[in-house]
Amino acid sequence: MKKSLLYLLLFLIPAMIPVMNQAGSGNPVPDMEGQPDLFGALNLSQMGLSREVFQLALKGYQKLEHSGRLLNSNILTIIDFSQSSKKKRMFVIDLKNRALLFNTYVAHGRNTGDEFAKYFSNIAGSYKSSLGFFVTKNHATGASVGLSLIIDGVEKGFNDNAIKREIIIHGAAYATENFILKTGRLGRSFGCPSLPPDLIKPVIETIEKGTCLFIYHQDDYYIHHSSLLN
Repeated sequence: MKKSLLYLLLFLIPAMIPVMNQAGSGNPVPDMEGQPDLFGALNLSQMGLSREVFQLALKGYQKLEHSGRLLNSNILTIIDFSQSSKKKRMFVIDLKNRALLFNTYVAHGRNTGDEFAKYFSNIAGSYKSSLGFFVTKNHATGASVGLSLIIDGVEKGFNDNAIKREIIIHGAAYATENFILKTGRLGRSFGCPSLPPDLIKPVIETIEKGTCLFIYHQDDYYIHHSSLLN
C-alpha cells in the first residue's frame, strides 16, 4: 500500500509543477488573445488613458475584426473625450508591433462643450461630436480643410450619419498647443475630430483604409446601448 502511494506521488508531482509555476508566475491577464498586458507595456496610464477605456476599445475592435469589418486590424485609434481638451487625448496604437505611434490633441464639436465634451449627437447640423466605433475610409482633399480622412460610423443611432454629416478627421489651427496657451482650451469644430495641422498627414497615412477608431465618453446611455460593447 505504501509503495502504491509513493508511486502515485512520484507520478503526480511532475504533472503539478507546470501548473504551480504558471499560477505563481505573476503574468498579467492578456488584453487580447495570446498577447500579454499591452496597456502596461505601452505605459498608457502615464499617458493619460485609463485601462477601462482601453478595454472597451479592445472589446469593440475585436467584434469588428471578427466580423471582417476591418481591412487593417493592426491599428487601433482611441479618442477619449472624457478628458479636458487641454490634454493629448488621441492615441494611435500599433497592436501588431506593440507601439504607441501618436498621442496628440484632438478637438470636439462646438456644441459638444467648451473645455470638456458633454453633449453628443448623430444629427446633421448639430455641430456636436458623435460617440462610438468608426471604420476609417480613404483620404480626401477639400477646399476648406485640405487633407482629410473620411470615417464611417458603424453604430446605428450613435454615429451612422457620420458620412452624411461630413464628419471627417482634418487639421485645424485651433487644435494646437499654441491655441491652448492663448485661450485656455482647444478650439472647436463643426463636429469633426480635428488634429494639429502638422500631424494630419502622418496620422492619416497611418490610420486610413479600414482601421478601427473609437471615440469615448463616460456616457451611460451609449455604454449600455452600444451594440459593440454589449
